[in-house]
Parts: sequence; structure tokens; C-alpha cells
Amino acid sequence: MRHAKAEQHGPSDFDRHLADRGVEEGSMAGRWLVEQGFEPDHVLVSAALRTRETWAAVADGAGWDADTIETDENDTLYEAGPETALDLVREVPEDAVALLVIGHNPTMGYLAQLLDDGEGDEEASNALVMGYPTSAMTIFDLTGDWGDLDEQGGTVVAHHVPRS
Repeated sequence: MRHAKAEQHGPSDFDRHLADRGVEEGSMAGRWLVEQGFEPDHVLVSAALRTRETWAAVADGAGWDADTIETDENDTLYEAGPETALDLVREVPEDAVALLVIGHNPTMGYLAQLLDDGEGDEEASNALVMGYPTSAMTIFDLTGDWGDLDEQGGTVVAHHVPRS
């Protein structure tokens, strides 16, 4: 998932807050994830303020208690390229069943394309290459261990961009 819509300015890029629209879209994203039957037991989130606020809005919209879900606020994900982001996913604890990654573009969009094996929802896969706007998210079905995840290692189940 790409973070929700952020304010244009802040003390630094790292410290930009979500815009009001971003908070609403994060909440909408959480509700959509629940409708899809998705509930993470592990979250990998960039340490930037807007991604952490996105996670809070998603959890709130979904009705999840974020304090009970293992969350890794990761400094590396902030500036990571898609290959580095994939390496971070590979480091997720083996007991994690459902992972939510919240980061930045262009990395999140490229990572989604990198993981797509082309065998899933064709419309959703096509949407990946059309851009990855704020709040965009893609659900993948993965098999095997996190540590073994490779390029084209996931089947796209759904893709969504919540808009208020």
C-alpha cells in the first residue's frame, strides 16, 4: 500500500502529516480490506510520519486494534527501492501469515509490479501499470516462506484506490 494523501508541506518530507483527505481515504482503505477478508498479523511501515498515520487510519477504519498487531516501523523502507523493499519483506518473521506493507512511491508501485506473476486478476494487474496513486493497495496471494519470496512470486487477488 502507498501512504494516503499527505499535506504538501511540513518541517521535512519525513515529517509531513496526512491531509484530511488522506485520513478519510486511509479509513476507507481499512474498510475495504475488511470487505476483502484481509486482516494483517504483521505490518511493515516506513518510519515517515505520513505512513505511520496511514496505518493508524487504516486500522481505525477496519476496526483493528493496532496495538495488538506486530508493527515494524522501518527507517530503511522510507528511501528503499523495490528490491530493498522486497528484501525487507523477506525478513518478516516466519510466523507472519498476513502482511501489510505501507510505504512510498515509486517503490510501492514498482514492488507490486515486481511481485505480480501475471496469473491473477487481470484487471487488477493492468491497474498496477497505470500508476499507483496515494492510498493504492494490492492484495497478493503468496505461497511459501517470506524468506523465499522472489520476483513474480505473488498472484494479484485485488487492487483498489479509495477515494472520498
